[in-house]
Amino acid sequence: MKIFRGLDHPEVTRHCALTIGNFDGVHRGHQAMLALLRSEAQRRGLASCALTFEPHPRDYFAQVLNKPDLAPARISTLRDKLDQLAQCGIDQTIVLPFNARLAAQAPQAFIDDVLLKGLGTGYLLVGDDFRFGHQRAGDYAMLVEAGRQLGFDVARMNSYESDGLRVSSTAVRQALSQGDMPAAAKLLGYPYAISGHVVHGRKLGRQLAESRAGAGDGFRTLNLRFDHWKPAASGIFVVQVHGLSEQPLPGVANLGVRPSLDPNDVNGGRVLLETHCLQWPAELGGDGAYGKLIRVELLHKLHDELKYDSLDALTTGIAKDCADARAFFHTASHAETRRQTTRDRI
Repeated sequence: MKIFRGLDHPEVTRHCALTIGNFDGVHRGHQAMLALLRSEAQRRGLASCALTFEPHPRDYFAQVLNKPDLAPARISTLRDKLDQLAQCGIDQTIVLPFNARLAAQAPQAFIDDVLLKGLGTGYLLVGDDFRFGHQRAGDYAMLVEAGRQLGFDVARMNSYESDGLRVSSTAVRQALSQGDMPAAAKLLGYPYAISGHVVHGRKLGRQLAESRAGAGDGFRTLNLRFDHWKPAASGIFVVQVHGLSEQPLPGVANLGVRPSLDPNDVNGGRVLLETHCLQWPAELGGDGAYGKLIRVELLHKLHDELKYDSLDALTTGIAKDCADARAFFHTASHAETRRQTTRDRI
């Protein structure tokens, strides 16, 4: 999949089948829409294209109006969103900066400058609640009329439902905020995950070994930055880590601001996903994971973030989380063994 920031690139395909959205999470509803887009693009001999925005429009207005509550909790980083769009088979994605100019752009100007001049849209597929332009004045009826006059086809896809419930980014955010990871995975169509390159932290995990006998090398962590101040999920999770070995590694992770640590640490108080692998690959050595691209699947929430008053208390808390994570994997493995035994008997 080709990725472009903005429209001013000579390699942008100018004649395409297009859909537009924030695509936060790329859930099953998005996937159904993208599958339909690909089918229509293939039938018409067009490239499939997704147009998305960064920052999220509501992030922009939250900052301009100084009302942080307007900003939605973020499900995915831009990296993960683009990766999911690529897995859906889209030919190209345009990341359009959402700024003052775009926020003030009249609906007709958006049609002229973006849909026609910018992308040469031949087919446009939107959701049933799609609005665009200054003060969201543009709607589906306006697009249909513009398409009739200017020569592009417009289609609308109704909301995707599962078990009678509408699948949406809002529903995914709600599931993640409640720590209901199975519900989030059902809405997404895959386990909720965060990916990125492992960065350096305070090396606190190594210090914890000194505060508790028998801690071995301590609680070494893999640190990923979550590039948004308001993640949809937060707390302590049972996880699986992909990218360090042939098989996923079990672990326990903290997603949040680390209330027990100094907010002025090396990561500047930003949101981090800190993952401790229960089985550290010996071939990586002490520092062999830095810079590696990994994906961490959040399988089960243990509890919210806690503030510990000392390294000893923090060490004890992490040890309990590790024990709970091992119990989770043991139970899951036992359940899978029972299912397999039943299938064998059948």
